[in-house]
Amino acid sequence: MHRVLAERTVATVRASGIPFTLWGTGGSAALFTEWLGDVGVKMQGEGDLGERLLAAVERYPIIFLGTDAPDLTPDHLHQSVESLKKGRAVIGPAADGGYWLLGLPLPADDLFSGVEWGTETVYATTRKTMDRLGIDPVVLEELHDLDRPEDLVRWPELRP
Repeated sequence: MHRVLAERTVATVRASGIPFTLWGTGGSAALFTEWLGDVGVKMQGEGDLGERLLAAVERYPIIFLGTDAPDLTPDHLHQSVESLKKGRAVIGPAADGGYWLLGLPLPADDLFSGVEWGTETVYATTRKTMDRLGIDPVVLEELHDLDRPEDLVRWPELRP
């Protein structure tokens, strides 16, 4: 399922025309490139998700995007880029309490600490920190993500 979701996400980002770098885990850059083609692969570092996201920042603005939201469209990415061009942060809430996209025009390192990653409180915690920092994000539509086999009921076309 990871392969299907990653391939789908990479295809959607490619279709958007927005340049990107894939930050992989669980393999090597060479294996990811062999599998997905020339996508500009770098490997994630150590630590929790917040630490790995911060380590991936090379410049701002930046969009962090997971590979587990099958309903992602190029339009979501274009909306995000337009928000960032206007200096606005952008977040896409997930139905399970997380988020499927986070875009930042400027550094906001506090967004990545004190978060219980993988829980239903991620989005709420992030929004509280944004409020405290004076960040008023553009909020994209809520999407469902695919975390467990039972989530496949929403996307029967993805079943092997």
